[in-house]
Amino acid sequence: MAKEIFMPKLSSTMEVGTLLQWLKEEGDPVEVGEPLFEIMTDKINIEVESYEEGILLKRYFEVDDEVPINTVIGYIGEADEEVPDRPPASNAEEEAVVQPEAAKAEDVTPDQTKAIEATDDGKVRATPAARKTALDNAVELHAISGTGPKGRIHKQDVTEYVKANEVLITPLAEKMARSHQLDISSITGTGVRGKIGKEDVEAYIAAQTASQTGSVNEGERIKLKGLRKAVADKMVESTRSIPHVTLTTEVDMSHVIAIRKNLLPVVEEQTGFRLSFTEIIMKTTAYTLTKFPKLNASLRDNEIILNKNVNIGLAVAVENGLIVPSIQNADQKGLAELTMESKELGKKARESKLTPAEMTGSTFTISNLGMYAIDAFTPIINPPETAILGVGRINEKPVVVDQAIEIRPMMVLSLSFDHRAIDGAPAAEFLTVLKESLENPYRILV
Repeated sequence: MAKEIFMPKLSSTMEVGTLLQWLKEEGDPVEVGEPLFEIMTDKINIEVESYEEGILLKRYFEVDDEVPINTVIGYIGEADEEVPDRPPASNAEEEAVVQPEAAKAEDVTPDQTKAIEATDDGKVRATPAARKTALDNAVELHAISGTGPKGRIHKQDVTEYVKANEVLITPLAEKMARSHQLDISSITGTGVRGKIGKEDVEAYIAAQTASQTGSVNEGERIKLKGLRKAVADKMVESTRSIPHVTLTTEVDMSHVIAIRKNLLPVVEEQTGFRLSFTEIIMKTTAYTLTKFPKLNASLRDNEIILNKNVNIGLAVAVENGLIVPSIQNADQKGLAELTMESKELGKKARESKLTPAEMTGSTFTISNLGMYAIDAFTPIINPPETAILGVGRINEKPVVVDQAIEIRPMMVLSLSFDHRAIDGAPAAEFLTVLKESLENPYRILV
């Protein structure tokens, strides 16, 4: 009997996977544990291995298709076995299909039943009466939130939606809109209760004309998808739901530069990698976080969770996105171990070879732009973390030292924190202690 191939759920936040490539063609033999296809989740790219052996009988989706989790994407079985031409519906879809008996029970004609089923292709949970009301009012069920069990849409939900979205328009404005073949629902009214007037229609026509004129200057259009879309969605979620506050301070890096110079050959001999300022900043930050647990916390469901371990997320720029691998227990590791681990995770991130375990569990993130001509910036918090540290370049500049002007290597740190979980004073104290620790790095050895 043929076995289904499902789109797997590889993380707690994953809802869809983007199919990057099939590693087998239809008709190819497949063994258990053999890579079958590659997908992009909201976090990483990963090859998915087969749980069955046999012949790849059917592939339902192609490259770049976005597929919901637990959807059947193909079949494995014995040669010449028959499988469906189209992917079978999920349980939720099957529950949502209107049965003819149910339709008749609410006086829906057979023709209406067909039309109702075609309205949303059976993908929304709704009563037959709700579907008929939606059809009569030319309303898409996808746009309505149901109040029934498991979000099922009732007739009253549709009625209230239609009433709430009723378009108010003056007779003259309606005549103008029809003469220009405009969709009235796309016009914003400026009158009482959003009523559309003549001026609103004229403004809409002017905007459309300007948009069409400007389109000749448009270049390539790039669809927001895959990793880029995952990053975009997370940034929107963070900035929309978290009240960000950013504090900045300047750090004299003279002693850090001296320590790095002395330790470079030692660390390179042990690990084969060159010690960078990132590892020293990471070590000092992890040390400081042990003294400020609320900066090493997570905020979930109106609860501040103080994390026992200090796991540093290190933002890594990759093609078309940003990946944040996690270095576990960073406060307990020396500079050599941090150097080796950060370099290896960075390489795996750029090659899209990180495992789900290496992508999760961070409690505080560091975003370092010191390799660019950037002095300071406002980093965006990586939820559910409560803070993130932005690191700028080291730049020689004149500063006052003991009432004399000297040229010192200065670096700006930018701390963004979640004001729901942390007040300004403790955040400022954390940044002050971190600055003092970097300017006197021997402290972390005591």
